[in-house]
Amino acid sequence: MELSTAAPGAGGRRWRGAGLGAGVAVVGLAAVTLALVPARAEVSLASVVLLYLAPVVVTAAVGGWGPAVAAAIAADLLVNYFFVPPFHTFAVETGDNIVVLAVYVGVATAVSVAVDLAARHRATAARRAVEAALLAGASAEPIEQASLTRLLDQVRATYQMTTVALTEGGQALDQVGPPPHGTPALSVAAGGGLRLDAWGPRLFAEDRRALARLAAAAARTLETQRLAGQAARAVELAHIDRLRAALLGAVGHDLRTPLASIKAAVSSLRQPDIDWSTEDRAELLATVEESTDRLTTVVDNLLSLSRLQAGVLSVDARPTAVDGVVAQAVLSTDTGGVSVDVDVPDDLPLAWADAGLLERVVANLLTNACTASPPGQRVLIRGRAGGDHLRLDVVDHGPGIASADRDRVFAPFQRLDDHSGTGLGLGLAIARGFTEAQRGTLTASDTPNGGLTMTIRIPAAP
Repeated sequence: MELSTAAPGAGGRRWRGAGLGAGVAVVGLAAVTLALVPARAEVSLASVVLLYLAPVVVTAAVGGWGPAVAAAIAADLLVNYFFVPPFHTFAVETGDNIVVLAVYVGVATAVSVAVDLAARHRATAARRAVEAALLAGASAEPIEQASLTRLLDQVRATYQMTTVALTEGGQALDQVGPPPHGTPALSVAAGGGLRLDAWGPRLFAEDRRALARLAAAAARTLETQRLAGQAARAVELAHIDRLRAALLGAVGHDLRTPLASIKAAVSSLRQPDIDWSTEDRAELLATVEESTDRLTTVVDNLLSLSRLQAGVLSVDARPTAVDGVVAQAVLSTDTGGVSVDVDVPDDLPLAWADAGLLERVVANLLTNACTASPPGQRVLIRGRAGGDHLRLDVVDHGPGIASADRDRVFAPFQRLDDHSGTGLGLGLAIARGFTEAQRGTLTASDTPNGGLTMTIRIPAAP
C-alpha cells in the first residue's frame, strides 16, 4: 500500500489531476449532449439536469472541485442552450427554468465539493494507514542488525524517494538507495542529533509531519540496535570473564601439581649426598615421565579448545575404517587397569571422518568412562551402522549424570560428568567440538542398569 502522495511533486500532481478532470468533463458533457439532443422531445428537463450531473460528479472525483465547478457551469450552459426554450440561445422564457438552472449550478457545485472532500479524506486516511503500518512495524518487529535498513527502505518505497539516510553530524549512519547528489529534498530532525534526509520529490506538509514521526521511529530503532549490541557485547564479555576465571582456577591446579612433582623428583635425583638405589631412581624417573605426560595433556587440551573457539580447526575428512580408529584409541589410552570390551565389526561401512580427530574423540570418551567405572566393571565400545551414518557407543556403569546436567557437561571447564573432579574439564567439550567439526553429533544417555553411554554419530562415507 502506498500513500496518495507518492507521485513526484505535489504541485505537478495537482496540475495533472486538474488536466485529467478537464478532459473527463469535456468528454462526459459532449457524450451526454450527443445522446440527449436527438431525444429532446421525449426527455423532461428534470431528467436532463440529472443526467448532466453524472459527468460533473466524475470530474470532481478525478480532478477535484475546481474542474468540477467549471464542468457544472458548462453543463448549465449546455442545458440552457440545447434544452431550455428558446433553443440554441441563452435566453430563458420562464422563471421556472431560471430556477432550475440556478438550482442545478448550486447542487452540482455542492456535490463537486463534497466528492472532492471525500476523496481528500480517503487520501488522508490512506496516508495515515501507511504511516501507522510503518510505525507499528518499526515498534513491533524484533530489533536486529537490518531493522533500521528495512525501515528506511520502506520509507523510500512509500514516498517514492530515490535515497533515504539517517545521518548524524552530516555523516550517514545508514542509507538506502544510490549515493545522493545535491541537497536533500527533505531533512527532518530525528532527535539526539540525528536527522532523516530524503532525496526525491517534494512532499505535502502533512506528509512532512508523518515523515518526522517516522524519523523519530528510525532514531529509536538505531538506539535499540546500539543497546542490543552493547548488551550482546556485555554477555560476551561476561562469558569470557567466566571462562578466564575457570581457566585460571583449573590451570593453576593442573599445571602446578605435575610441575611440583617434576621439581621434587628432579631435585631428589640431584642430591649429591644421597645414593639412590636402582628401584628408587626408576620410581623418581617414572614420576617425572608421568607428570610430563599430564602437562602435555593439559597443553594439548588447551590448544585444542583454542582452535575450536577460534574456528581454525583443520578437518581432513576422508573414508575411514572405524574399527582401526577405535583400536588405536584403546591402545593409546591409559585405562587405569579397567578392562575394555570392543564390539566394532571390521565389516562396518567406512566413515567420512578425520581419523586423527575421531581417535581423539574416542580416547577422551574412553578416559572418562574408565575413570567413572567402579572396580570390577568393564567399559564397552560398540559400533553399528545406521543408514547414512555410523554409531559408536562408549558405555560405562558408573554413577552417570543427572538429566539436567547433560548439556552443561559439554561446556568447557565443567566437572559435572560421571568421574572424579581431576583434570581441566575439557575432555567432553573437545570431544563434542571435534565430532561436530566432522558433521557428527555426540550425545549422552543412561546406560541400562546404571551408568552413562556416550553416543557418537558420524556420517558414512559416500
